[in-house]
Amino acid sequence: MSDRAFAGAKLLPFIGNRLLVVQRDFTPGIVWPGWHDLPGGMREGAESPMACALRETREEVGLVLAEDDLRLAHLQDISGRRVWFFAAHLPASHATGVVLGDEGLGWQLMPPDVFATHPRAIPTFRTILRVYMEKGRERAVPGQ
Repeated sequence: MSDRAFAGAKLLPFIGNRLLVVQRDFTPGIVWPGWHDLPGGMREGAESPMACALRETREEVGLVLAEDDLRLAHLQDISGRRVWFFAAHLPASHATGVVLGDEGLGWQLMPPDVFATHPRAIPTFRTILRVYMEKGRERAVPGQ
């Protein structure tokens, strides 16, 4: 799966029946400081969208996942560059592997419906989550 124009990738990590969310820090210049966010970020080098989502998730919350764990949840074009959103549905036991990296103020497991309506969740991500939950999980990411 290649996409030369992609800017970054995000992950909707479901652990058991909850969504893993990160509270953004207050680093100067950061958008949405203090708000609830999803793991993910900007592309590095020539990495694929999946590799970007996996790396960012490992760096931000310590979870080491495989490409087979991911499902395509949403694609969004922002100023001509694509942002990929994946979902991973993991057993509740994965919560013991969550370790906050060097970004963010903390993390929590939140019921998805709470994140989807939370006044301090990034609005675009609330919408993406709601649409993903409404459509179900039928869209698996094809292999490379």
